Amino acid sequence: MKNEILNRFDKTTDELIELLTPLTQEQLNKIPFENNWTAGQVGDHLTKSYDAGAVLNGNVKAADREPDEKSAEVSKLFLDFTIKMESPKEILPTDDIIDKGNLLTSLKTRIASLREVIIDKDLTKLCLDFSIPGFGEFTRMEWIGFFIVHTQRHIHQLKNIISKVN
Repeated sequence: MKNEILNRFDKTTDELIELLTPLTQEQLNKIPFENNWTAGQVGDHLTKSYDAGAVLNGNVKAADREPDEKSAEVSKLFLDFTIKMESPKEILPTDDIIDKGNLLTSLKTRIASLREVIIDKDLTKLCLDFSIPGFGEFTRMEWIGFFIVHTQRHIHQLKNIISKVN
C-alpha cells in the first residue's frame, strides 16, 4: 500500500516539477487570462499547501474507520474541473514576482518532507491538529491523497496556463 501511495505521489509531483522547470522567469510570472493565477502563483500556492509537516508529524490517534474512507469523496471534488474553487487565505499565492529558482527549491524541499512522511510514518493514523472544513480530520493517508489530487487539479490548470504563455 505504501509503495502504491508513494508511486502516485512521486508521479504527480514529478509532473508538477517537469511542467514548471522549462518555463522562463517571464513565462512563470505572465498572467495568462484575466482573473487567473500565473504559473508561478500556482507553484507558490502548492508550496504553501505542502507545508503540513506540523499536522502530519503532530498529534495522532488510531482511526476508528478505514484510513482512506474520505479519499474517494475528496478525489471526486478536486478532480471535477467544471467547478471553481476558492483557496483558503492561508495558502493564497503572493502577488509579488516569483523567483523561479526559489520556487523550485521550496517545492522540492516540501515534496521531500512529504515523501518522508509516506516512507516513515503510519499512514493509518488520524491527524488531530487540523481539520479540513467540510471533511473533518484526515488520516495521514487521506492527507497524502489530498495532496495528490490537489496537485493534479493544479497540473490541469498549469497546462492551460502554459499553453497560453508559450
